[in-house]
Amino acid sequence: MTSALPTIGALWTREVRKFVRERSRIIGALVQPLAFWLLLGLGFGGTFQMPAGSSTADVDYLAYLFPGILTLVALFTAIFSTIYVVDERQSGFLQAALVSPAPRWAVTLGSLLGGTSLSVVQGALFLAAAPFAGFALGLSGIVLALVTLGLLALAFSSLGYVIAWKVSTTRGFHGLMNAVLLPLWFVSGAAFPPGGAPAALSWAIRLNPVHYGVETLRAALYLPDASPIDGPSLLQGFGITLTFALAMLAWATSVTRRPA
Repeated sequence: MTSALPTIGALWTREVRKFVRERSRIIGALVQPLAFWLLLGLGFGGTFQMPAGSSTADVDYLAYLFPGILTLVALFTAIFSTIYVVDERQSGFLQAALVSPAPRWAVTLGSLLGGTSLSVVQGALFLAAAPFAGFALGLSGIVLALVTLGLLALAFSSLGYVIAWKVSTTRGFHGLMNAVLLPLWFVSGAAFPPGGAPAALSWAIRLNPVHYGVETLRAALYLPDASPIDGPSLLQGFGITLTFALAMLAWATSVTRRPA
């Protein structure tokens, strides 16, 4: 732990500095999800309907989509933060960090915490748009939303780290990220409710761990009242999201035991 804590702090600080120095990352990670929310929300808002028999037929699509876009903030930040792992393996920086006296898990954790904290900050900024979706956020809802967003960001960043560890070019990284992370988002109930989807797709959504993070965010936005959308309980959703994040973190730290 003597060498681990300074390593984690140094790599976390390095990730934050890289982000601040590159304005394109700030624009891409925050403006792009905002554009998605407005374009999809306004474009499909007139045709969106909750599943037949639902007691929440009057739910506005901008409101339904909002927690999914918060999740997208975490996803985009994970893409932007972990793509550097590919370059740092090629440049030799990562190898130098891994042969330092610090344990390898500290090197991984420091990098991942940098991306996770950036996601939380951007998510907090995006939450400022919640009143435009009809949400009146309380303190408990804000805290739960940011904690859940942090867990999703940690899970996405860890998964991105594993992908970046296994590819040798940024083009290969983008291809795998598009093949893994974006489907995880689309098949999570972020853009449409599971009850309105075909049976096979509905089951795929319910088996997707990202679905429970999205639903936890949705429940947080309605606190202290219950979410009007039928879904997993708050405890179940948060528990599965936490388990998913820890499992992805364990996977990311395990790959650093192999040659970079």
